[in-house]
Amino acid sequence: MTQITVLLADDHTIVREGLRAMLEAEGDFEVVAEAANGREAVDLTQTLRPAVVVLDIAMPQLNGLEAARQILQRVVPPPRVLILSAHGDDAYVEQVVALGVAGYLVKQTSAHILAKAIREVYNGKTFYSPSVARRLVDARQNSPHRTGRAKKGAIPLTAREREVLQLVAEGGANKQVAAALGISIKTVEKHRQSVMKKLNIHDTAGLTRYAISAGVIESCVQCTIT
Repeated sequence: MTQITVLLADDHTIVREGLRAMLEAEGDFEVVAEAANGREAVDLTQTLRPAVVVLDIAMPQLNGLEAARQILQRVVPPPRVLILSAHGDDAYVEQVVALGVAGYLVKQTSAHILAKAIREVYNGKTFYSPSVARRLVDARQNSPHRTGRAKKGAIPLTAREREVLQLVAEGGANKQVAAALGISIKTVEKHRQSVMKKLNIHDTAGLTRYAISAGVIESCVQCTIT
């Protein structure tokens, strides 16, 4: 029996443990690693080269959308990326489709469907939860001239600027952001100013509100938004 190597990324340990147990009970999956945030997912994927990466969206340090973007750009040949998220709204789905991931499942999905989805994307197909698939069909029918790129909530920033935006919105000071990304504080300040200029935002609270509305972070726990 062919073993499908899988990497699981979710910031909740109990979710990862449950997914691992379920997949390994199937017999044809090997969970080669677990990641608690998007940055770990990118690093582990580059090192271990799993066949399929299952990503949550709302993760600290680097969200699942940006992690998927980096994985698909940096890993050659790229793995098949499957989003498994509690979020199923149009803004997230559109961004995922624009990235070129292989599938999108909502977390209400049964274990049987998740296993089927991983097998399908491993074999070169795409797989979406029925509710997500219906939204995609409706969007294409209602907007026949769509380019397939996300409109609402799209972020006109570079990859590094998106990383800085998330870490700042999560409450990181410039020194902490610099340490997390392995760059200088001066470079962080440069990226931060560039983000503010592009978005026409002039304070950290504004950046945080933007990050939440654009789906970069799920909510702000460490900061007080005024």
